[in-house]
Amino acid sequence: MSLAATQADRDFQREVRDFIAGNFPEASRKKVAVGRPLTRGEMVEWYRILADKGWVAPAWPKEHGGTGWPLHWNLIFEDELALAGCPPPLAFNIKMLGPILIQSGTEEQKTKYLPRLLRTEDWFCQGYSEPGAGSDLASLQTRAVADGDDYVINGSKIWTSFAHYANKMFCLVRTDPEVKPQAGISFVIIDDLDTEGIDIRPIRFHHGRHHFNQVFFTDVRVPKRNRVGAENEGWTVAKSLLAHERLNGARAAESRRALERLKRIARTEQCGGRSLADEDWFQRKLWSLEIDHAALAHTILRCVEKVARGGALGAETSMLKARGTLLHQAVLELLVDAVGYYGLPKELDAFALIDGQGGEAEAVFHGHEETVALAGDRYTSRGFSIAGGSHEVQSMVTAKRVLGL
Repeated sequence: MSLAATQADRDFQREVRDFIAGNFPEASRKKVAVGRPLTRGEMVEWYRILADKGWVAPAWPKEHGGTGWPLHWNLIFEDELALAGCPPPLAFNIKMLGPILIQSGTEEQKTKYLPRLLRTEDWFCQGYSEPGAGSDLASLQTRAVADGDDYVINGSKIWTSFAHYANKMFCLVRTDPEVKPQAGISFVIIDDLDTEGIDIRPIRFHHGRHHFNQVFFTDVRVPKRNRVGAENEGWTVAKSLLAHERLNGARAAESRRALERLKRIARTEQCGGRSLADEDWFQRKLWSLEIDHAALAHTILRCVEKVARGGALGAETSMLKARGTLLHQAVLELLVDAVGYYGLPKELDAFALIDGQGGEAEAVFHGHEETVALAGDRYTSRGFSIAGGSHEVQSMVTAKRVLGL
């Protein structure tokens, strides 16, 4: 594989762009253009459009609904989705649980879940982190005690993204507290989050967004047939995907879209009577970010090339996740700087004014609608240094396992 794009690559890229242009719903397109979050229904509508095209799980084996694309076409596909503001296929379904079931699930589990994952008939959330076990998943304490054909689960999961949208969860639980931490964990599927004993409580950002939740389990019964892999081998099942999760955590495509947005805003914003884009200080910051992005994108391509040649992703993905997170945060910081005080209003209140729901005394929002969600995006991005493994942990992994320090 070469890092240089071939004509086939460019033709494929054009095909993806044309498909998005013709099929991404206009209402959703307008919302994401100004930073508004899509509803669950709007996201599912797009996921099913991708499923009808056969593109919702491109990296899966063809016999399970994948595309058979060359590995780097998956990156091209995700880049084009991000640049257009389209939600990527639901990661919990497509990038996490699906590959785990294909690799480690029983035939019964594959038959039951895989078709529903492709159609987003089930929306899964991930039950990994706990109040005392975030980046150090091996220290998790949520217990699953065997009782006949069931496990009885007690404990809590936190930072559970979109649990309020989900109807199911894949979860790491401790099935043997007497062995070393990694050896006593099992991977189970909870089939119904409306089950008695499950309590989902929202964790709201200070700017009003609802993304995370804490989930409590009180004597929740889960059939043992819902365990994926052998008992006490859940750590092995789960960690097989951590390298790929951290590669995706580099957020290179999202940062590229944010950079394009930054340049577009800078051309119209004024600073001292001229375009912000013409200011030396701004140009230096922008160029520095673009150089960092180019380095990140090419390093990701080298990882993809390694896998395409038969290699495996390893600890180097921790470096990509750490560097990509810092880059994404820096781009959003400069975006907020670029719009100045227009980025200050609380976005929910500002959107109410734009929609004419702010009351008679507040009939208009003073500023461009595109600026409303920028501060919220910046606040949200701060959590990326923790989600998927904290920055400090990723740096330690890089130091020890990549640099040998």
